Amino acid sequence: MTYRVGYFVGSLSSTSINRILARALIGLAPDDLEFTEIPIRDLPLYSPDYDADFPPEARALKRAISETDAVLFVTPEYNRSIPGALKNAIDWASRPTRPTSFDHIPAAVIGASRGPIGTALAQQSLRGVLSFCNARQMTAPEAYISFSHDDFADDGTVTDPQMEARLRAFMAEFREHIQRVLTVLPRQDQTPS
Repeated sequence: MTYRVGYFVGSLSSTSINRILARALIGLAPDDLEFTEIPIRDLPLYSPDYDADFPPEARALKRAISETDAVLFVTPEYNRSIPGALKNAIDWASRPTRPTSFDHIPAAVIGASRGPIGTALAQQSLRGVLSFCNARQMTAPEAYISFSHDDFADDGTVTDPQMEARLRAFMAEFREHIQRVLTVLPRQDQTPS
């Protein structure tokens, strides 16, 4: 069985190290995971004024999530939290509130920064938001990546054997997490109208 994984890159930067990390994770993932990026760049800022009539970008976001079996968040840390663009996307996906687009979906969180704590606080913040959205989060292994171009090529190739083993183990565990969650909580048709 192939599992469809939608992934979010929390940075909008064209030179994002988290986009490089996402490429690396995809390259090291088990063969039965199929990845599609869920874009967040063009979403307007969320407001309840849109609840009666979602704009096309927000409907596309919810449709993309509904077409996945699991989600992977690859995020930087901005001001000790998650980037505004990522939070905005989650706010759109969480409306209407019952159920949200993330209801019971298997989810994993990872991120890279150039600093020594590698997005630990952003991940903690994101985990709190995803808990409220009722996502089924992989809690271990945690992965706070202190990014260095000595470990990664721009195309996502991991050049450090220890980093490669660590990321490969993370993705193998994510695959097992997806299977465990979906065995108990199969995804229902979540296609928005």
